[in-house]
Amino acid sequence: MFSLRGRKALVAGASRGIGLAIARALAAQGAHTVLASRSTEVLQSEAQRLRESGHSAEHLALDITDSDSIDSVPLRCPDADVLVNVAGTNVRRRFQDYTPEEDERIMQTNLHGIVRLTRLVGSGMVEGGRGGKIVNIGSLMSVVGLPYLSVYAMTKSALAGLTRVLAAEWAHADIQVNCIAPGFILTDLNRDMWEPGHMKQWLGTVQANPRLGTPDDIAGLAAFLCSSAANYITGQVIAADGGYTTTAQWPFDPLT
Repeated sequence: MFSLRGRKALVAGASRGIGLAIARALAAQGAHTVLASRSTEVLQSEAQRLRESGHSAEHLALDITDSDSIDSVPLRCPDADVLVNVAGTNVRRRFQDYTPEEDERIMQTNLHGIVRLTRLVGSGMVEGGRGGKIVNIGSLMSVVGLPYLSVYAMTKSALAGLTRVLAAEWAHADIQVNCIAPGFILTDLNRDMWEPGHMKQWLGTVQANPRLGTPDDIAGLAAFLCSSAANYITGQVIAADGGYTTTAQWPFDPLT
């Protein structure tokens, strides 16, 4: 029930980090995996590496901020029945310090482009009548609030809302739509932020699992949600966060 053989999976934002880990996991489960992003040289190399490992993969140039690039996807990648939306960017500052240009870039990358792509690919799933899986990669900001992430939080909260509505709207077409809310996952986008020792020390006090997550910690959940094992799971925002949203540590010890 975990196999993805016979599935065609499009991963938008697959050149590094969480997106690349998910693409590798889907290919390993048997899906014909289309790695999409702007970094075509990296994608070509990664797709070739997957093929050399016996998997089925190809690459697709996709600029999630460009409407023409998005609109060409159904022609260049027809019949996708799995869509994973990973593409995203972030700028951390005080709410009053964001520029209109930063607002627009974050909104276009994290939300507007993904909405446009999902409408096109999802419409194909509905019309094709073969069902499908859509997995959006949200964030802790889909469910909680932290400082200096306001614009990013708006986009990720919107993805959570879109997930719930599409799960209801496309249920008649046997399409399951879910959202993963990764916790503190170490990637190129936040590596510098986690360099100071006090950051990792703080992490150990606020969640059950005291370590930073890795992209592979998200990839397994994504592969599961794309498989038939998750046919009865839809409209969910699932935190993969080491327990950050549900647990806390404290210094009390009943043995002392």
